[in-house]
Amino acid sequence: MKRIFSFIAVFTLLLTSCEGPQGPPGLDGLNGLNGVNFVGQSFETDPLDFFAENNYEQLIIIPNNVEVLETDMILVYLLWDENPDIWRLLPQTIYTDNGEFQYNYDSSFGDVRIFLDAPAEFDFDSLSAADTLNQIFRVVVLPVDLINSNAIDINNYDDVVNFVQ
Repeated sequence: MKRIFSFIAVFTLLLTSCEGPQGPPGLDGLNGLNGVNFVGQSFETDPLDFFAENNYEQLIIIPNNVEVLETDMILVYLLWDENPDIWRLLPQTIYTDNGEFQYNYDSSFGDVRIFLDAPAEFDFDSLSAADTLNQIFRVVVLPVDLINSNAIDINNYDDVVNFVQ
């Protein structure tokens, strides 16, 4: 009987709510991110060609109207299919009959280098024109706080573009 009474007493304490002074009002939610409005920026490249003469790479200068802060993250997407527009986040691995290669990139505050990358034995001359010519990329600059908020899936271009103004 004592055990039943002890169980009921503990159970009652667990279900009892506490009251106290009301806390300060919260911030209005913008973009679902605790009241902070994150603004991303983006720009699209002209069609790019990759060939031996340019070492299978292109240097893209970030336009002056796109501000890149020290804490921002730069993402690059490849236009995969034009109808409908499908964008894939780099690095993007491509499998060919001759092996695999990647569209990849690195970036700084002023530029983005987009390049083809592969194991040393890969023969870039074996790539088709569809793999090396007229490639279009979209560069997206996002505040690192947005990336760290888990409110966005950077692999999903449509999700990212919802935060870019």
